[in-house]
Amino acid sequence: MKNRAMLIGSIGAGKSTLTNALLGKDVEAYKTQTLTYYDWIVDTPGEYTENPLFYKSIMATALEVTHVFYLQDATNGKMIFPHGFSSGISKLPIGVITKSDHAEANLPRSLEMLRQVVTHGPIVITSAVKKQGVDHLRELVKFNTMESIEDYVENQRTAELLFNKVLYK
Repeated sequence: MKNRAMLIGSIGAGKSTLTNALLGKDVEAYKTQTLTYYDWIVDTPGEYTENPLFYKSIMATALEVTHVFYLQDATNGKMIFPHGFSSGISKLPIGVITKSDHAEANLPRSLEMLRQVVTHGPIVITSAVKKQGVDHLRELVKFNTMESIEDYVENQRTAELLFNKVLYK
């Protein structure tokens, strides 16, 4: 299977905007109503994450991907993912903080929230508008093991990319 990433996050978290940035498209984002498949990306409606009744849709779609991007809007103080949510999906998790360049962004809060969701894996601080972190996301999807992802992150040495490690494996 070709590596493919699924983006999940709350309504308005920036999934479609990030999808457009990852694909190099300068088009206005729209409200995603259904699963939308692009080249190597699956964009999901925010309702899939906000309503536990839709978790089965996330799980079913995860069968079609190799990586899952867990998006946290830096301007939103609400965490919609349960603690350790990424450990329930057997795909490579990547935490993504969106809207980092917004005037109301709170990066420390968003980072702490994502660390509770992606307990072992990379976290990328992004701005789809400024294309910050977008190249890192493209690169991370190319890797097939968490070890190779961790090596990549450690070799980059940039503030927009970090690796969250659990105390115990």
